[in-house]
Amino acid sequence: MDLPFSKYQGAGNDFVMIDQVIAQYLSMENRELIARICDRHFGIGGDGLIWIEENGLGKYKMIYFNADGGLGSMCGNGGRCFAQFAKDLGYVDDEITFEAYDGFHTARVEDSSISLSMNPVDQIRAISDFEFELNTGSPHYIDFQSDISTLDIFTLGRKIRYSDLYKAKGINVNFVQETNGALSLATYERGVEAETLACGTGVTAAALAFGFKNGLMGTQQIAVKAKGGDLIVRFDQHMPGKFQNIWLTGPAEKVFDGVYRYF
Repeated sequence: MDLPFSKYQGAGNDFVMIDQVIAQYLSMENRELIARICDRHFGIGGDGLIWIEENGLGKYKMIYFNADGGLGSMCGNGGRCFAQFAKDLGYVDDEITFEAYDGFHTARVEDSSISLSMNPVDQIRAISDFEFELNTGSPHYIDFQSDISTLDIFTLGRKIRYSDLYKAKGINVNFVQETNGALSLATYERGVEAETLACGTGVTAAALAFGFKNGLMGTQQIAVKAKGGDLIVRFDQHMPGKFQNIWLTGPAEKVFDGVYRYF
């Protein structure tokens, strides 16, 4: 069978994108096939697979799978790529409201960048002065470090992700460095089970944790440098640990189109 696809990337987070609005190529049961498609040696390769479909309510829906074939939770960079994909397909213009794992999101295409609304966050757990846990559509562990350039992200991230506390459901592990109010980030991503070049919900979680840790009240804008690109997180914090009007902004673009043939 021939499966038409597009490959997109957002700050180095790459995804296989499938249009299932008119024709259905994949189903929820195709987990092994999806994992094979995402395999970087034997498939197309990607941090995940996303398809677009109609939700029956006059809007579009984003279905996201991790690279291991498991159904994923919210993916920030995937959501931004989804918006660009929908526009490139001609389904929307410069703005789209779509349904995802954690509810509805709005995305705006602005020149070469896409801004994605994220759901409010009203709970953050301080594990220590430098470690935090919160959910930005996906669960995240944030660890502030003085220098992340020398860290073994895979080994350290995997140790936390498979610790007794998190191994059952998994957690994304982010190591964050602050320099003059800007953040640098490296992420071990569950479902991929490796370091990725960026993680949109992780970038968002890091910015919110930074705002909470430093008591940044009111409207804030935090620049975050992932290994695959630069992103910006905007948010309002009027009460400690209560975040609203959260937007994730950064690049998203098509890499190529193709047809995947499988039997």
